[in-house]
Amino acid sequence: MTQKQTHAEREIASQPQIWAQVAEFAPSILDILPKKGERVAVVGCGSSWFISMCYASLREAAGHGETDVYAGSEMNYTRAYDRIVAITRSGTTTEIVEMLSKISAPSVAITAIHDSPVSRHATETIVMDFADEKSVLQTRWATAALGLLRTHLGFDLRTIIKDAEEALASDLGDLVNVEQISFLGRGWTIGLAHEAALKTRESSQFWAEAYPALDYRHGPLSISEPGRAVWVFGEITPDLVHDIQSTGALLEMSNLDPMAHLIRAQRVAIAIAKKRRCDVDNPRGLSRSIILNK
Repeated sequence: MTQKQTHAEREIASQPQIWAQVAEFAPSILDILPKKGERVAVVGCGSSWFISMCYASLREAAGHGETDVYAGSEMNYTRAYDRIVAITRSGTTTEIVEMLSKISAPSVAITAIHDSPVSRHATETIVMDFADEKSVLQTRWATAALGLLRTHLGFDLRTIIKDAEEALASDLGDLVNVEQISFLGRGWTIGLAHEAALKTRESSQFWAEAYPALDYRHGPLSISEPGRAVWVFGEITPDLVHDIQSTGALLEMSNLDPMAHLIRAQRVAIAIAKKRRCDVDNPRGLSRSIILNK
């Protein structure tokens, strides 16, 4: 019997359209994002933390200024910043609301919800309600937020919509049958590796890990073997390719833009979850927003 399509599957499939909307929306709000030369902290929780990692790395690499990244609970309040960027789909995440209430620096919150608690504490709020999701899992929201921030750094998001369409149409092959996946990245794609591993773990309680690609040699390589997979975002050196292939693990690499390659990873996560008969839209123990009881 064919399983019913989930909200997550529909939201993953909508990403080419959502990225086009982000590209159209971005010019209206780019002037409230960090200026070149400002010292910036980017803060998020869960998927938003990993997207923050990507942006921080990309911003520094683009020469826009020193950019630190923090999980919401680990904000460094002793360090001075010119601007804080907070990413939160729901706008209600406890650690982000509390962080914004404590800081004195100008701040901008990127969220999917109008009039959420973060908007009462942030100096400016960017609302991308068109990228919101019904599933607890974050898929299109995460890439929409990253797409907005890449656009702010001068990237034309429309140039990779075809990559997104290709990722959606690609055959997943044996990736849905492996018993474990290690996701690797370098530079800004380390955040994508962490996000892909999180998506795989939370959707299906599946064994997935993430590492900086070269650090994979420093121990984690020992778990690679036939029946397991190593998934690389971006490029790695030929000798690391050789070392991974020598273990017999399935190696996944792509010429797609890494953000589009993440779509393929999202699809694998959902396919594994459905194979294991997990509730894709409502992962065990999770909710749309993490609000902590004091």
